[in-house]
Amino acid sequence: MTFYEELQWRGLVKDVAGEDIADKLNNEKVTFYWGTDPTADSLHLGHYSSLVTAKRLARAGHHPILLCGGATGLIGDPRPTAEREIMAKERLEKNLAGIKAQVDRIFEGKAEIVNNYDWTKDYTFLEFLRDIGKYINVSYMLGKDIIARRLETGITFAEFSYTLLQGYDFLHLFRTKNCIMQCEGADQWGNITTGLELIRKIEGKEAYGFTMPLVLDKYGNKFGKSAGNALWLDINKTSSYELYQYLVNVDDSMVIDYLKIFTFLTKEQIEELEAKNKEHPELREAHKALAREIITDLHGAAEYDKAVDISAKLFSGDLKSLSLKDIEIGFRDVPTVELKEEGKAIIDVLVENKICGSKREAREFFAQGSITCNGEKISDENTPVTKAMAIEEKVIVVRRGKKKNYILKF
Repeated sequence: MTFYEELQWRGLVKDVAGEDIADKLNNEKVTFYWGTDPTADSLHLGHYSSLVTAKRLARAGHHPILLCGGATGLIGDPRPTAEREIMAKERLEKNLAGIKAQVDRIFEGKAEIVNNYDWTKDYTFLEFLRDIGKYINVSYMLGKDIIARRLETGITFAEFSYTLLQGYDFLHLFRTKNCIMQCEGADQWGNITTGLELIRKIEGKEAYGFTMPLVLDKYGNKFGKSAGNALWLDINKTSSYELYQYLVNVDDSMVIDYLKIFTFLTKEQIEELEAKNKEHPELREAHKALAREIITDLHGAAEYDKAVDISAKLFSGDLKSLSLKDIEIGFRDVPTVELKEEGKAIIDVLVENKICGSKREAREFFAQGSITCNGEKISDENTPVTKAMAIEEKVIVVRRGKKKNYILKF
């Protein structure tokens, strides 16, 4: 299997520009680029699918340029629904710093990172119109899918011109760094082809491009969205434990596709996991491999081991051996009650904070052995709630029944 055939087997090729692109990727060492605008101070799991593909190309001997859109980020890529909010320069700079650090870590310092603001900041409007604008026909731009969809609701000249700016990025990198290929998500196909058009008309040469399908879950939602929130690559925004929980619970029907897209496991390894997944889906070996590969690549093996450890202890109820930080990570979305005093009877704490509806209901839970504090059953309703029973004298995890958890915090 050639390198290009492997990309196809992994489902990483959607749209292609350049008839001999397979030969280029199989037999030459090309310079290519992938870019993103700094819309946040961290990339998320959806971006990571493209970054892994770029890293795959780099491992095959191709030279990666990772572009952070300091210029294009000031305008904003057209969205399907409405105009983007203009971002303040101070926020953009903060976002750029965060993204550059993440890219540098993922590529182990081996990627060339550039900022398109560096070659556009001194380019005057008139010069840009004369040098770039004259080569792209308005009807050509109107044919771009993302622009066409916005015509009825309205699109400003700023967002309308975005494709020219990104097309110019490709032209600039082609001229200055012999970058002959652009690789992006499928939603960037229109911008890639604008760059190809500029290179063909101005330089009289051919360049290449391909897009990767957007990674979706079984319901058609973007991969890496959990309860409407992005799963961030920044460990301080999304912990390794949260990533682990998301990944080990992805749908069985999708996990093998995700292994192909997000990991560097071989075809043989993935096919072995596929067989195990079919024979013993309850073991979730494919899911665990997915979590291991992604978390280790992003945050290191120690973080993966930590995520597994927290998960196991939370499942078993062995909470006392966890640190306060581990508890905060594992129960981030659990209802929290602030306790201003200690010594009050547990039954009063439960009822006053609506953990139980009444003392009668609370007594039923006590009688059934269904109230635990930090994993230990509480049978005496008059047990005083004190800092001594709290983890690091700060937090008590109360479980009511099998699944209802609450945090009592001093």
